[in-house]
Amino acid sequence: MTQSLERLTRRTESMKSIRGIVHTMKTLSVINAAPYDHAARAIEAYHDTVLTGFQAFLHHFGPWDAREVAIVRRVLIVFGSDHGLCGNYNEALAAHVAQAVQNWPEGPVTLLCVGAQMEDALTDQGMTPKETLFPPASVDGIGRLSNLLTQRLDDIRHAAHPGDISVSLAYFTRDGGAGQVPDITSLLPLDTDLLRDLSTKPWASRSLPSFTLAPDEMFSALIREHLFASMFRAAAEALVTENAARMSLMQQAEQSIDDRLEGLTGQIRTVRQDDITTELLDVIVGFEALKKGKKRKKPRLIDVNRP
Repeated sequence: MTQSLERLTRRTESMKSIRGIVHTMKTLSVINAAPYDHAARAIEAYHDTVLTGFQAFLHHFGPWDAREVAIVRRVLIVFGSDHGLCGNYNEALAAHVAQAVQNWPEGPVTLLCVGAQMEDALTDQGMTPKETLFPPASVDGIGRLSNLLTQRLDDIRHAAHPGDISVSLAYFTRDGGAGQVPDITSLLPLDTDLLRDLSTKPWASRSLPSFTLAPDEMFSALIREHLFASMFRAAAEALVTENAARMSLMQQAEQSIDDRLEGLTGQIRTVRQDDITTELLDVIVGFEALKKGKKRKKPRLIDVNRP
């Protein structure tokens, strides 16, 4: 019994140590998600500024009649995770992307991937990325990644001339209290409904801002900033949901460890109670044996008159 009790005690101490590690990782997930959440909100404010620029442009030059250019290449950028301990984060997004691409029009698709583990998940789905980039390790890295992706899109667009390209982003986004859901957002061509709404939306100021660039150059610059802000937000949102997925798994692991600790504690109490009961029974049995021995021992009578 003593050896069993010692073994249970060691297992309990090990489980407590593991629980401490899991709790620390859960806390770090919450802490790490905060700056990425702030970055996502900040870029939304910047994106609103870019849309205001589109609005001013359309009010100044009138409705923008984009030339009908054939889409010769479709570009899909997938944001994954390389940090691990977040479940099937990459596999679920890769499966969603593979299913969505099946419904796309026929034509070449250029796949850009963020994260080596996402590259493996896409390869398992029969999709080979053209290039794989490292995910950002900090908030500052999100801006560098977005600039790099913007340059890659410029190169692909120049290579597709005289045709044009379409650009879509695939990433996990927050879904309120339901956790996160995979999402595919189309960036190019620009949404005609968005441009129409901006052109008809009343301008808040009395005067419109002036432009020094040519209309085509100004419109291209606004598109570039629109792409940068959208990719920045997608990267930040992917990092937020990655940490949220990790925190959820750590919570489940912590609950599982607590249940296991409760079971081990119950077993230790049972073993200790059995030890105490055994010791008490040994004392009682010994005491009863002594009592019986005293009863069997009778006094010896001596006849003093007998020679």
